This record gives sequence, C-alpha cells and structure tokens, in this order.
Amino acid sequence: MQEEIDALHAQGTWDLVPLPYAKNLVGCKWVYRIKKNTDGSIARHKARLVAKGFSQEEGIDYNETFSPVVKPTTVRLVLALAAQFHWPLRQLDVKNAFLYGILQEEVYMTQPRGFTSKLYPDFVCRLRKSLYGLKQAPHARNDRFTSFLPSLGFQASLADPSLFVQHSSHGTMILLFYIDNILLTGSHSSLLTSVIDALTQEFDMKDLGTLTYFLGLQVSYSSSGLFVSQSKYIKELLDRVDLKYSKSYATPCLPYHHLLKDDGKPYSRP
Repeated sequence: MQEEIDALHAQGTWDLVPLPYAKNLVGCKWVYRIKKNTDGSIARHKARLVAKGFSQEEGIDYNETFSPVVKPTTVRLVLALAAQFHWPLRQLDVKNAFLYGILQEEVYMTQPRGFTSKLYPDFVCRLRKSLYGLKQAPHARNDRFTSFLPSLGFQASLADPSLFVQHSSHGTMILLFYIDNILLTGSHSSLLTSVIDALTQEFDMKDLGTLTYFLGLQVSYSSSGLFVSQSKYIKELLDRVDLKYSKSYATPCLPYHHLLKDDGKPYSRP
C-alpha cells in the first residue's frame, strides 16, 4: 500500500483542496491481488487504490470513456511474423499504467483510507491524473501513451489501433499495446533496445525480457520457431469447474457437433 501511495505522489496524481460547493465527490477503496507466474507460483502481493467510478456523473466529471482493445488475430499475426523472420520478441510492463493519463475533467475524490493527511484531514483529492476505477481512466491512459509513440517514429495501424509500426532505413519495428502490457519485436535487436530506452525515460517501465506470456498466451522457443499454448488458462478453467482431476482425452467431443441447451440429460459428477 505504501508503494502504491508513493507512486501516486511521484506522478502528481492529486492535490489536496477543500471540496468546492455542489461538486460531486467520488469515493475510493483498496483492492488487493496476488500476482502469479505462469507456473502458478506467487510473483508478488499487490495493493491498488481504486476510485469508485460508479458514483461519477456523465457530463460533470467524465465524458469520453472509449479505449481500444488489441485484437487476438493481431497478436497471432505479430507472433507469426516474428517466427517467420526470426525476430526477437520482448515484453514490457508499464508500472501504474493508468496514472499516466491526464484528466481534462474536474474530479474530486476522498482521501485514501489509512493515508489521510494529518494537516488537512477535511480536504479532498483534486485528481490531476487518471486513477483505476474512473470511467475515463482507460481513455486518458490510451491518449497519453499513443500521443507519445509518434515522437519515436511509430504510426498507428488503421486495422487495429493498438498496433504501431515503425519503418526506417535501419529496419522495421512492431509494437502492441494493451493496458499495461507491451509486446515489441523488430528486425534488429539494436532497434528494440533504443525504443525500450526511450520508453523507459518517458514512463516507469519494467523490462520483462524475452516474451514468455502475453494476454493468456504462453510462448516457448525452439530452433524451428515458436510454440504458443494456453495450458495455464486451461488449468485454471478446469479448477474453476471442479474438473481438475478428470481424465484427459484427445478429442473430448465430436468435432462440429452442435449442442443444444434443452437437449440431453444434465451432467452429474459421480
């Protein structure tokens, strides 16, 4: 929690001010999460301050909320290109990605529980940067990041707004951006390093090295290319429906068989 508060203050997320008359006040809460590695082991314990965006009022403290989402076909295409041309694949994590969006609206929030100012206990937070939970947070975060990429020579794809391509005399670079995950590949490793350095100077980022896990896809490497699987997702799905210890079968049902919700007998576990 202290690390989260320190990050918020470092970004200048809010100013403490008296609540103006007749202004809407948004609450906030702490959300705790255990981040796990692809093998299921615990990577870190994470605390996140989240605004209660359900109390916002349209036209008063938020307007535009739309934010593009990367298409699964785009991810598969980029992986296929990297495998075909033997391009290196790198993964980056944007720390506190939502904190980089600059708010255009006037938003006031209560002080975080456990971190109320001793000097100004009756003041509220006038938000300057976006925060998790705000309705306009994805839109503000996306605007902030995508407006910076053209300065590095990237152009957004017309087919997928989360895909950015850089063409130069030195080669080609491809960047996929989704919330706080970045997939980066290109024709030369030196180009990757220069882009990563430029991004790190502008944003607080963590270089995760060679791509191994992206949006539920596990990537492993061999001399013949890439192998993409979703074993972690499948194991979590089986565990959720209490079928973790069921016997495996190559084809669990007939291909192209149409199932009707009112046809057949209900399944009961023996």
